[in-house]
Amino acid sequence: MLISPPFGGGRAPVLARNTVASSQPLATQAGIEALQNGGNAVDAALATAITLTVVEPTMNGLGGDGFAILWDGKKIHGLNASGRAPAAWKPEYFAGKSAMDLIGWNTVTVPGMVAGWIDLSRKFGKIPFAQLFTRAIDYAENGFPVSPVIARQWREAIPILKNQPGFAESFLIDGKAPQAGQIWKYPAQAKTLREIAASEGESFYKGPLAQSMVDFAQATGGCFTMQDFADNQSEWVEPLAFDYGDYTLLEIPPNGSGIAAQIALGILQAANVKQYPANSAQRIHLQIEAMRMAFADVYAYVSDARSMQMPVSSLLDRDYLASRAAMINHNQAGSYGPGDPHSGGTVYLCAADASGMMISYIQSNFKGFGSGVVAPGGIAFHNRGMSFRLEDGHPNQVGPGKRPFHTILPAFLTKDGKPTMAFGVMGGNMQPQGHIQFVMRFVDEYLNPQACSDAPRWRIDDLGKLTVEASMPASVVDGLKALGHEVAVQPANSLDFGSAQAIAKLNEDADSAFIAGSDHRRDGLAAGF
Repeated sequence: MLISPPFGGGRAPVLARNTVASSQPLATQAGIEALQNGGNAVDAALATAITLTVVEPTMNGLGGDGFAILWDGKKIHGLNASGRAPAAWKPEYFAGKSAMDLIGWNTVTVPGMVAGWIDLSRKFGKIPFAQLFTRAIDYAENGFPVSPVIARQWREAIPILKNQPGFAESFLIDGKAPQAGQIWKYPAQAKTLREIAASEGESFYKGPLAQSMVDFAQATGGCFTMQDFADNQSEWVEPLAFDYGDYTLLEIPPNGSGIAAQIALGILQAANVKQYPANSAQRIHLQIEAMRMAFADVYAYVSDARSMQMPVSSLLDRDYLASRAAMINHNQAGSYGPGDPHSGGTVYLCAADASGMMISYIQSNFKGFGSGVVAPGGIAFHNRGMSFRLEDGHPNQVGPGKRPFHTILPAFLTKDGKPTMAFGVMGGNMQPQGHIQFVMRFVDEYLNPQACSDAPRWRIDDLGKLTVEASMPASVVDGLKALGHEVAVQPANSLDFGSAQAIAKLNEDADSAFIAGSDHRRDGLAAGF
């Protein structure tokens, strides 16, 4: 592994026996504090995640979803803590609409994240659940200075969300967002956090907090019932495993879309992507083409596992992926529909401790602040329901009690069955694209996590257009154009390319320390001791 920073991102990797990496320094410090107080990596991840709902409200909130992949010292576990559609969301509920709304109540599914916190703590945590909330409650009640990138995201959300129920009252000061460095306090959220901590989440799904959310929904245009909340349950799942070189990439199975990264990597292997130099237009061309193919498949086939008609094994079949690779013109950009296999706004963080436990964790309100709907007590709801489809017969068609297609993806690499790296690249559909770029930097170029993060990125945006960072070499941009790509170079301060956090083992020894990185594109921090 190359320790030196080849891309000049301005941050050195962190080497330590215990470490946390997140997108906000105060949250990272909360996780470090949990480790120093006798907690393990899961406690650190949870303390970090809980604090992030306060210090980075632009990307996540108490009304969001979460996922985790972790190594407990002996084996891998996966957790799907995404919520389900309310019982009222039968297809006829959306009669007259051609597509799901993008914001507002008709995008809000039951929040699953809090249930995920509880399940992780009960199964793996060492310190009391309530202790994990200490820093979050302190920052909500007594305030903290808003960091620069978060202040920008806050400001940009106002024109879109200011008229949604509860948003202006909750997140604006005299109609404006707080500025960078301004102290932000939210005592009502502190009270909610205390209630969640004291009741171990019972209040959020079956008690006073649930009743408050239901009452607010009924009064402002939502359709939640107490039964919708009571029925919520996280699910322990077996992560999908897919080999790339000597390593195995683990992703949460559908309704998660991490399979997109695995499909793309399989296509790239079959296309012999390593015949082209790293950082060349030709290699990036193949990555883009493989990603377009993967997106075509996941948008056509991936849904709640209970309604998914195409087996994941068919989508990851090596012969099928080879047939897709054969469709790629190595010298010309193309367009692709879904294949025909044989059928039979987000925060990411990671933590590791000296015992060897590692966790890859992500939680989200989806698009920025999410739906814009904020229930009393600072419960900001995600807009994950916008990912449902309305077409009759589509596997991801909206339905009561159904989980929507999900873009938030924790990732994990192993080698020979042993943990190697917990990582993630937050940012909507950037996530599977970020995963393949990160994996290839780590596996094929032997870069450390910080360098993998610092490397210039490309992205196929939500409209299917190819964009690249301003730091992408001009020779690569010109090469992609020569191959037929329409390329938009984004400004140097663009937030479109996601934010990565990663922690890897320094070597394969059982008692090895870790090397961590945090994305220079955000306010984040990797720290350790």
